[in-house]
This record gives sequence, structure tokens and C-alpha cells, in this order.
Amino acid sequence: MKYIMLLLFVTTILSVQAQKKFTISGYVKEAGSAETLMGASIAIPAVRAGTISNNYGFYSITLNEGIYEFVVTYVGYKPKAFSVTLDKSIELDLILDPANALSEVVITGSKKMQRLADETRMSVIEIPIEQIKDIPALLGEKDVLKVIQLLPGVQKGSEGSAGIYVRGGGPDQNLIILDDAIVYNAYHLFGFFSLFNGDALKSVELTKGGFPARYGGRLSSVIEMNMKEGNKEKLHGEAGIGLIASRLLLEGPIVKGKSSFLISGRRTYVDVLSLPFQTGDTKAGYYFYDLNAKANYEINRKNRIYLSGYFGRDKFYARGKYEQSSSDFGLGWGNSTATFRWNHLYNNKLFANTSLIFSNFLFNTYEENKSNGNTFSLNYSSGITDFSIKHDLDFRPNPNHNIRAGFNLIYHVFVPSAIVTKNDYSGQNQNVKSNVVSMENAIYIEDDMKLGSRLKLNPGLRISHFNSQNTNYVLPEPRLNMAYKIKSDLAIKTSYAVMNQYVHLLSNSGLGLPTDLWVPSSTNLKPTKGWQLAAGLAKDFVEKEFSVSIEGYYKESKNIIAYKDGASFLDLGPGNNNTNKGSYAWEQNIVAGKGWSYGGEFLLQKKTGLLTGWVGYTLSWTQMQFDALNFGQKFWARYDRRHDISVVCIYKIREENTEHGAIKLSVVWVYGTGNAITLPVAEYNSPVHNPGPGSNMGFNGNTVSQYTGRNQFRMGAYHRMDIGIQLTKKMKYYLRTWEFSVYNLYNRANPYFYYIESSFDGINTKRTLTQISLFPLIPSISYNIKF
Repeated sequence: MKYIMLLLFVTTILSVQAQKKFTISGYVKEAGSAETLMGASIAIPAVRAGTISNNYGFYSITLNEGIYEFVVTYVGYKPKAFSVTLDKSIELDLILDPANALSEVVITGSKKMQRLADETRMSVIEIPIEQIKDIPALLGEKDVLKVIQLLPGVQKGSEGSAGIYVRGGGPDQNLIILDDAIVYNAYHLFGFFSLFNGDALKSVELTKGGFPARYGGRLSSVIEMNMKEGNKEKLHGEAGIGLIASRLLLEGPIVKGKSSFLISGRRTYVDVLSLPFQTGDTKAGYYFYDLNAKANYEINRKNRIYLSGYFGRDKFYARGKYEQSSSDFGLGWGNSTATFRWNHLYNNKLFANTSLIFSNFLFNTYEENKSNGNTFSLNYSSGITDFSIKHDLDFRPNPNHNIRAGFNLIYHVFVPSAIVTKNDYSGQNQNVKSNVVSMENAIYIEDDMKLGSRLKLNPGLRISHFNSQNTNYVLPEPRLNMAYKIKSDLAIKTSYAVMNQYVHLLSNSGLGLPTDLWVPSSTNLKPTKGWQLAAGLAKDFVEKEFSVSIEGYYKESKNIIAYKDGASFLDLGPGNNNTNKGSYAWEQNIVAGKGWSYGGEFLLQKKTGLLTGWVGYTLSWTQMQFDALNFGQKFWARYDRRHDISVVCIYKIREENTEHGAIKLSVVWVYGTGNAITLPVAEYNSPVHNPGPGSNMGFNGNTVSQYTGRNQFRMGAYHRMDIGIQLTKKMKYYLRTWEFSVYNLYNRANPYFYYIESSFDGINTKRTLTQISLFPLIPSISYNIKF
């Protein structure tokens, strides 16, 4: 850490020039709530300088003495222009008013949108929260991850699933962050919904490549989400009721102007609604819930603290009571996160954040049967728990440099399997638990620098370290982003990143449940390593208020893992009767291999105006190779999809007024070529000789399937259209919105999976490939209020 501080000191000395320089710094906030705004653009057009507010709304810019015109812009807010006489260093908070499409303030000679060409980074997409709320969704449940699936470079899993595959990477290669806490399983309802409640979120950003050095631990993407801080000025609330779930959000001041709270909850009631329709001795149900909470306090100008958390769980159960026996079966899984953060301003150029983080994911399945006073029970669980400390520095010596540095320490506790059984019938009980402890650490430094008026660079270096089972890995991760402005609204960009991943997800694709196991790297299981090279163009159409990006990428990975053929999460392997040996048993059920992914992406995005949305297209190839699978030959990944198209349109038909209210129409259309699957090419009856005492010495025929290779077939193409309309009106004490939507408008029978069905006509056996589709046309309705 002392070397980082020395580098910051040297940079400060070098930045001092003969002419007097002064700094203007502060926070960008929303009018009416004092919520800080991250990613706001602060520009000084006369000197072609500017900066961006960080994740906590802080900005700082150092200029020569003089009088300057500033322009502040942020998506969804009115631009703000003001003049400052800079003859001393000053602190100034910038307050922005929310805007609507018909009342935007036009500032002559300034940009009305945040320009994509101005940014050094590439392969980054920010999605306004309002767009996420406007997009129609399955059963009316707004879903952040399903919206991310609509972006170029992101492949969806199966029909209705919220699983995401970014540029050829698997689901475990996505770093999903909520207020600095890693979320290990982000799905509800067996993957059909994500656990993120859009009401509680302030920002969502997807990074697919060109990763800055501050990010690490995953190969394919970073999905960073930040929760709202809560309204510091007045009490505010939102509530909604839909077909399967209801939600409520409350936020308001604890100490007006200095401290606030936010609490948001959601729960499904499918279990309650289905109960009256269940007859017989067995009752079954399913539900999930989410709870988000956050509080913050501004101690003084230089110190702020935040405490936030997420708690959610899914539960499926089936209970039966009979005359002399009973049964109880269930599945449950859930996430818990907690983050304490301390913001500190060392001075008007150096911002620091320190985070203490807890994260936990637990999966559990159980069964209990009682009969005649005897009990048989089975309880299986797996999970991962993290305790972390993170420290980040944000140093802005002048408009040409934005230096970030810091470190991250994570203490992992893996529980790949824990089994407890009780058997009164045999008298044999079992208690087996595997437990693996590891440490993951990293230190990084990066600089977003401007060289002249056209060239921007973001070089960085991350050194990561991992310790587990007396094995240590220390690996460098160089990063580079570069942008060259051909014109003020056109830039060519390129990036290179090396990533290492020390935690792995063992996934059995045939289950579709949260039974995937998180396991650490070890002596036998090497870290997954990858590198990615990308290049592209970014073009802004300022007057039309939209941007276009075209990117191509190539990525290689090695030491990616998969189950051996026939292995599953319940197969502990040898040594399962010994806790110490059991810790290593999962290593015997996996194989390691390589992966390749390359392709091109196109994105047209519009964030402001009456018509917003985007058009995305992806052309990609993804292959894998394992020595122990598919005879050592390369094969297409099951989530390989050659073409993928998404069109998202949100149109404000009428703005809100006192007489009629607002009308908003949203339409989504998606198309994708089929995923790769494995199917038999032939089936035949194979005679099996069964000699031995008591046998009839005959032959029993077994049906044997013949395969040519893994993932040699393609599912049918996937496409659907969703449509929604929102009717909003301001009532006396609240704002109410009716929303009507239709999922899969033209009732497309999209493939979920295939199976071979056999039928016998008396002479011959006919085998037919049968497609199972999941979701037909599904209408939904919801009612929402804000107060």
C-alpha cells in the first residue's frame, strides 16, 4: 500500500505548474431527494475538459485560475449550466432536476446527451432504471437480468430462464455485484426470475470486455448494481400488486438532509392462491421473497457511512399426512448480503471508500418420512460464505488523469456438500460435511488518462493471489483500454484484458435447479485463465440523441471445468465417509478444458426523448475442448448461438397532465438461432446374456442410444414479441399506474427441450423427436402507486 501512496504523491508533485491551479469538487445530487447521482458528466466546453462523478456522486476537477462555464448532464435529468470564478479551491454540490421528454432544457452550444465517443472504456452498457421498469416482462415481474439478456453479446439460457452467457462464458464467469457484495446465485423460481427488485436500484451497468483493473475474479462480465440511498428530504413510497407477487418500498429521512433509510420487500403468493384448489392428503407450495434495506449518514463533509443488505429465499415444499404415516419434502435456497461502507475525503482531490462485506449462498433439500413410530430423514446442503474487506482510492490530480488504486481481501468458506441422514429402520445414521477454506486477495492500480485532445488511455495492472489447501497462486492481470477520437462524435476503441478466476461452478445442465456447486481452485484444480482482445467504433448522433457502437472480440480460456459424464452434485465420490477426504471428493468428478469465443456486436441505443430503447445484434461462435469429453474433440458450447437480434422500443404516447395522465407503450422483439444440443442418431436393441442360478439362460434386450458427438444438433430458432402499455394518472395523494402486458404476443411455440418418443403400431416401433415448449401467450396486469 505504501508504494501506491508514494505513486500518488509523485503524481501530485509532477502536476504542479507555475500557474496557479484551483480545484472545484463536491457531489452531484437529485433535487428533492438529495440522492447522489453516479456517472454524471461535468464538462467545461471552453477548455475541452471534464470529469465524471464516481459511484458515490463525488466529482473533482482542477483548473487554472479563471472564469469557466460548466455544463452538467445526466440521463433523465435536465442539463444544468453555470459560471464559476475559480480564484480559490471551492466545494460545490450540483443539484439536477428530473426531466421529462417535453420539458427538457436546451443549452446552446452544449451536448444534450452523454457521448459514447468521450468515454475511454468500451464494451460497457449502462441501462437506465426507468427503461428496466418500462420493458414488459413474464407475468409482469420486472427483471433486471432478463433485460440484460436483450443486450448484444449476451446469450440467454433456456426459454424463460434468467441465466446469462456473456461472450462465450458460462454463468459462473459473471461477477454480479450488489453494493460491493458478490451475489453467487441471482435467480428465483428455478431460474425464471432474478432476485433484483428494480424499485430499490439506482444503477445497473454491464461490462463485457476491457475490464478496468479494479474488477477481477471472473472471466466474462461484470454486472454492477447499486441500491438507492433513500430520500433525505421527505417520506416516499411505492407499492404494486401483480399476478404472482406484490411489493412495497419505503424511503425517507432519518435526520433531514443528513441521513436516510430505504426498505423494499417483495413476496409471491402462488402457494396461498393454490392451496384452496389442492385436494387429497398431500399439499404442495412454492414461494420466494426479497428484502432490500439501506441506511446512510453524513457525519460531516469529509465522512459518510452506509449500511445495506439483501435477504432473499425460495422454498418449494410438499407435505402429506396419512392414517399411519406422514411425509415432508422440500427444496430451499437463498442469498444474504450485508455491506458497511465508509466514504472519506482526504482532500478535494483524493476520495476513499472502505467496505466490509458479507455474502452467503445456501442450497438445501430435505426429506422426512414417518411410519409406525419410525423416521427416515435426509438433509443435503451446499453453499459458500464470504467475509471481505475492500479499500479503493479515487485520485484526480488534474483533468488529464483519474487514478484509482486499492486492494481487496476475501475469506471464502466453501461447503461443497453436507449430508445428514437418520434411519430408525436400520439404525444407521450419517453426518458427512465437507468444508474448504480459502483466501482470495488482489491489489490494483489504473489511470484513466488523456493525452492531447484526441487520445485517451486507461492502463492498469491487477495482481491477484489465491490460497487454498496449502496451495498458492499469484498471477498478474494487465489491462488496457484505448480510445482515439477521429471527430468530436466518432472514436475508434480497443481493449485488452487478462482475467483469472479462482472459484468455479460445477453445473449439471440436466437439472435446472440451484444445485450447482461452488468450489475453489486447489492443487489439482487450476484457476481458470482467460484473455480478451476487442476493437470497435463508437459514434454519437448528438442532435438525434442516440449512439451507435460496433465491436469485434476474440477470447480464449483455459482450465474451464465441467462434470464428468454421469456425475452429479450428489456424487461425493471416494472418501465420502470421512470429512477430510470428503473435502476433496468433488475434484474426482470434474474435468478441465479450453474454450474459444469470437464474434461481432452492434448496438444502437437511445436513452432520452419520447422514443427510447435499443436495437442489438450479435454474431458469435463459442467452442470447447476437454480431453475426457467428446473423444477429445472440439464441440460447440450448449449456449453457442450464431445469430441473436433484439429490438426494444419504449414510446411515450402522452405525457402526464392534470386532465388525462400519461400513456406509455413498450414493445420487445427477440430472435435467436437455436442452441446446440446432444441427440442420439440411432437406437437399437442390444441383447444381454443373464446366466446364473435361477435364470432362464435367456437374453433380455436393452435399448441402446448411439451418439456421434456432443452438441452436434441445433434446437429450433427462438423468437417472440412482448408488448405492454402503462396508464399513469396523478390522483389527489398519489400517482397510480395500471400496466397491461402480453408475453409471447403471437404465441410462438419456442423449444424448451427435446425428447425421443417411442410408439408401437403392432409391427414396427416408431421413434419421434418431440419438442416441449414452455410459455404460450401469457397476459398480465399489475397496479402500482407512488406516494
